[in-house]
Amino acid sequence: MFDFTNDSHRRFNPLTQSWVLCSPHRTKRPWQGQQEGPQLDNRPQYDPACYLCPGNKRANDEYNPKYTSTHRFPNDFAAVQRDQPDLEATNDDLFKVEGIRGECHVLCFSPRHDLTMAEMTVEEIGSVITLWTQSYQDMGTKPYITHVQIFENKGAAMGCSNPHPHGQMWCTDRIPDEPRLELDSLQAYQQKHLSCLLCDYVERELKDGQRVVIQNDTFVCVVPFWAVWPFEVLVLPKTHVANLPGLTDKQQTDLADMLRRVACRYDNLFECSFPYSMGIHQAPVRGQYDFAHLHLHFYPPLLRSATVRKFLVGFEMLGEPQRDLTPEQAADRLRGLSDVHYKQRL
Repeated sequence: MFDFTNDSHRRFNPLTQSWVLCSPHRTKRPWQGQQEGPQLDNRPQYDPACYLCPGNKRANDEYNPKYTSTHRFPNDFAAVQRDQPDLEATNDDLFKVEGIRGECHVLCFSPRHDLTMAEMTVEEIGSVITLWTQSYQDMGTKPYITHVQIFENKGAAMGCSNPHPHGQMWCTDRIPDEPRLELDSLQAYQQKHLSCLLCDYVERELKDGQRVVIQNDTFVCVVPFWAVWPFEVLVLPKTHVANLPGLTDKQQTDLADMLRRVACRYDNLFECSFPYSMGIHQAPVRGQYDFAHLHLHFYPPLLRSATVRKFLVGFEMLGEPQRDLTPEQAADRLRGLSDVHYKQRL
């Protein structure tokens, strides 16, 4: 009889129309490869050398205000810019190129240099969600912005260049590939089934329960059936919401509660400051996208411990993504963790 906890199989991701290879028996192999440095978190509350702390000088010689909650400012090294020469798109099938305009912003979560989302209060995270929402709405007033990508890279293992808790917002006049693939799939599913792909998915996951990590009144966190990263999770509203401004006050509070509990459980898994990339997918700020369904992806790299991570190399780069434990096994481990941060129990 086939054993999903031991036998290789592939799982389909309906959001991106892609497959992931699941090889749960590989967790038994010995590891003699690279190990990360411990993801420790012993930072001061304020660092005079940090360019994100309140009142400090940034790389462009401007000074941050002495903010007391959240703070947004234009990225001093923006990946896309509003003002640049026009570039006419080419029609060459082999060497295609087009110009892109936009803005990039830094979103500081807290004035404290040492306070990650895992240890923030629901009220403090609620202020972050308010900042995200206001920033999304602000970008919607700019005619050259179509898509807003809000994300957080936490930890050096995920390429974070500054340990002060913060996220970023890259705003472009084009929809990037990953959200475009999801939007195309959501639209195609709605046209075929006359319902929302992610609404139907949430209903199925809540009924099944195997991959549900935590839930509250209006949000649920699951390890998706098609997860690639070992402890990847997807956070979704239980009812159809297209974007952050569409959330009610109750839903905003529940989302803050969900984010705190997810981040706390991540830290508790290996008792370290758990690295991840988190991103918000929602409707673009321009155009009709009623079929869009707000959701948040968490992609954490750690696999076996605070020092052993998953690498997407070899077959993953040349074939298709592969994971070493089933999503159900990952959900079971995360579900069993405490909502109280391990530092508070020491």
